[in-house]
Amino acid sequence: MTAVSLSRIAPLARFRAHGVPVPSAEEALAGTRELTVAYGRSVVLEEVTIQARAGQVVCVMGRNGAGKTTLLKAIIGVLAAHPGEVYFNGADVSQRPAYARARAGMGYVPQGRGIFPYLSVLENLKMGLEPAGGKDRGQLDEVFALFPVLKQMAPRTAGVLSGGQQQQLAIGRALMGRPRLLLLDEPTEGIQPNIVEEIQRVIASLRGGMTILLVEQFLDFALANADTCYVLEQGRVTLSGSPLDLDTERLQMALSV
Repeated sequence: MTAVSLSRIAPLARFRAHGVPVPSAEEALAGTRELTVAYGRSVVLEEVTIQARAGQVVCVMGRNGAGKTTLLKAIIGVLAAHPGEVYFNGADVSQRPAYARARAGMGYVPQGRGIFPYLSVLENLKMGLEPAGGKDRGQLDEVFALFPVLKQMAPRTAGVLSGGQQQQLAIGRALMGRPRLLLLDEPTEGIQPNIVEEIQRVIASLRGGMTILLVEQFLDFALANADTCYVLEQGRVTLSGSPLDLDTERLQMALSV
C-alpha cells in the first residue's frame, strides 16, 4: 500500500481555519451547513460545515471524542441535528429519516461494522438491497468482483469471519444499494494490513463514480486516499484542505494525543 507520510506534505502548505468561505451547497453533492448536534445539554458538534463534491474522497480526522462518528450519524439521519442543515443531491434532507436518506442514495458503514452475525454472508449482502428496491441488478456480482473472499464464503455464517472479512462484508452490503454517497466510519480499525490494502484498492476503484466520506484515524491511509480533508477538534472544524494544503505542524498538533 502506498502511504503518504507527514514528511512528504509541502512544508509551506497553507493553513485554512474554520470560517474560511467554502463553495456553495449547489456545487457539492453532499455536506453540512452550520450543523450542531447535542446529547442533552452536551454539545458534540458545533456549527460544522463540510462539503463533498461528486466523485471525491473526503476524509474527516480528529482525536477520539472529537465528534467524527457523530457527524456521520447526523448525515445519515441516525442522530437529529439542530440547528444546521444536511444537504444531499441539491436538497435539504435534514428532516428526512435515515431510511429515506438511504433510498435517496446514501450508504453507511458504521464503526464496528454492524453486520448480522447469525445470518450468512449472502443474507447479509441481500439485506443491503432494500435502498435499491430489493432488486439485484448486478450488484451482487459487482461486490463479489470487489471482494472475492465474500463469494467464497457466501454460505458461511457472518459471525465466523475474521474482523477484516467482516469489514469487507459491511462495505459490500452498503454497496448493494448502489449509493451515490458512501459513509465509512473507521474502516481500517483493528484490520490486518493486507485487508487495509484491499480496502484502499476498493476506494481507489470507486473514486470518481461515487462520493466517499471517510472517517479515519490512520493518518497515512487518510492522506493517501483523500482529495479533501477536514479536522475536527472539540466538535469544530479547525483545519480543511487537500492533503498537500494542510499545515504539517498544525495537523500534528490537532491529532496528537
